Amino acid sequence: MLSPGTKLGPYEIAAPLGAGGMGEVYRARDTRLDRTVAIKVLPAHLSSDPARRQRFEREARAVASLNHPHICVLHDIGTQDAVDFLVLEYFGRRNPRPSARARPAANSRAVKDCH
Repeated sequence: MLSPGTKLGPYEIAAPLGAGGMGEVYRARDTRLDRTVAIKVLPAHLSSDPARRQRFEREARAVASLNHPHICVLHDIGTQDAVDFLVLEYFGRRNPRPSARARPAANSRAVKDCH
């Protein structure tokens, strides 16, 4: 677990948001652009496993290739002091891009497949 104030490059950890099987997520501050971001960290016990690191990198490539109002944007990826991390758009407690609800789905089948 990272402590508030820990820096990963230009990103300063503010608070933990959650944890799961493939990572820990934190609210952080992008000190270069003065914005709040979410940082997903591959825990140390997983980063030593080459297969888990490859899966983490595949996740980053997959997220980076998508553009949808309900999928967060990948801003950056990095490694510092043996900590692998993804920097993602931060949604906070609100729904992702709520204005997207006002627009009709371009492909209703794709939306149905996601549910």
